[in-house]
Formats: sequence, structure tokens, C-alpha cells
Amino acid sequence: MRSFTGTLILAFMSQPDCPICQGSGWRIVERSAAGAQPLAAAESARPGTATGEPRMVWAVPCECTSGDREGRVLARARVPERYRHCDFANFEADNEIESASREEQTTWNRSLAQAKLIAERFTAEYPAGTEHGLLLMGPCGVGKTHLAVAALKELVLRGHSGLFYDYRDLLKQIQDSYNSESQSTEMSVLEPVLRTEILVLDDAGSSKPSVWALETVGHILNTRYNEKRVTILTTNFLDTNAISPSANPRATALDDTLTERIGKRIRSRLYEMCRTVVISAPDYRKEIRNISRFRA
Repeated sequence: MRSFTGTLILAFMSQPDCPICQGSGWRIVERSAAGAQPLAAAESARPGTATGEPRMVWAVPCECTSGDREGRVLARARVPERYRHCDFANFEADNEIESASREEQTTWNRSLAQAKLIAERFTAEYPAGTEHGLLLMGPCGVGKTHLAVAALKELVLRGHSGLFYDYRDLLKQIQDSYNSESQSTEMSVLEPVLRTEILVLDDAGSSKPSVWALETVGHILNTRYNEKRVTILTTNFLDTNAISPSANPRATALDDTLTERIGKRIRSRLYEMCRTVVISAPDYRKEIRNISRFRA
């Protein structure tokens, strides 16, 4: 018999526009077998239903589930191509910067290793003991998106449903749905975001904090919190305006706090629904790699 997990995995691996399985990942075949029961008795068969020789109905994986299965799963989860390589194995937490002191490097690498450990543990234990999501905070280029995608990637490949959304892109899609010429509606955009098992909301607070934006994000997070659905967020904004020079002298202080970017009510909600993980390290893209190998 098909397991529930197996059914989910095949659904994720199937092609949504497949004319054979309609995106379910399974196709129906009929096989003759001794002792099999007819699909319908003659007296109860609907018009057009075949009767006669007993047949058995089998569900087998559809051909559309073969090939680049991982790619299709990640595409369904909306993981951008740029980040699909991200996993825990290639997250580097032992960086060396020539111009930094040994004490600075030890502090930064400890912060990176701790963040990786928390994200890995969250993913390994999911769904047991994971009533809370994660809020990954820190300056640009420290690997917040890398860790968020690594967690989402591992979970969807295990058969869980999940979606990746950039904060600004999500708000723009919702706004665009109000256009009379748009083919989408507000609920067609919001429904998957509200209902998916795991949501990654990347770069929270990056959009201008208008009343409409705060109400929309508040609705999404409140709904997911009330329905006990897990949300993973990343943000470049901290809970204080200034970044402590002793903790991270190379980071650039931001003018706004996270509360100023998303509002007091939403920040309060995030305290309840997410474990806050602050990453203190220099911009990996700027300090370590050249632009051709930049890291999320």
C-alpha cells in the first residue's frame, strides 16, 4: 500500500501540468487477476462503466516523477535557483580573515557554528518538539538565507510542504493582485502562504513599513501562529539601532530597529512564534569570497 509520506513525496516530485496524473504523481492502471472483483456490478454500474471480466485497479508512480526530482521539489517550494545549492554541509563556520585578530575570528566563528547547530537541530527534530520557528537576525552576508534554505530544502525533500518567499516580493504579488487586469486574486496568493506547513520569509522588514504592509504581514503571521504552522524568517534588522563594535566591529549599523521596520505588534508575535538566533559575523560576501562565489 502507498504510505502517506510516499504520496506526499510523489506529489512534490510530479509535474503540476502533467495530463496523465494532473500533478498527483500517480497514474491508474488496470490489471487482470484471478479472484479480482469487478469495478462495478452490472446492476449498479453508472452509464458508460465497463463490466465483465474482473479487474484490479493499481496506482503506480507516473512517468513525470522521474528525472530531476529534487529540482522539481525545490521549484514547487519556490526556492530560487541561486540558493538551491545551500545545505548544512556547505555552510562554512570556520572562516579565516587575515586582517582580523584571533579573538575576533573565534567570536565570529562561534556565532556561525551556534546558528548552524540550532538550525540543524530544528530540522532534524521536526516536527517533534518544533512548536516554534526561527528568526535569524544579523548583518548582510552572514549566511542567514543559507541556513533558512538548508532547513527548508531538507524538510521538503523529506515530504513536508514548504514555501520560500522574499518579503518584498510577497507584498508586491499581493499588491499586484488588486489590479483589475491581474489573473490572480489576493486569496490565490495568500492561501498557499497561510496554509503551507513551513514558510520561509526572507529579508523581513526590507519593505517600507506602510500601514497596509504591516497589516498584511501581521495577518499572515497571526494566522500561521494560531494554526500552529512553522515560520522561518531572516532579517538584517536587529533589536537595537547600533551593532556593538566589540561584538562585530566590521558590521554596518542600521538606522532602524526590527521593531521600527515591522511594528511592535508583529515583533511581539515573533517572540512567541520563533526562536531568535542572532548571528554576529562580518559580511561573508565582502570579506571572504569574490563576487563569483558569493554566499546568501
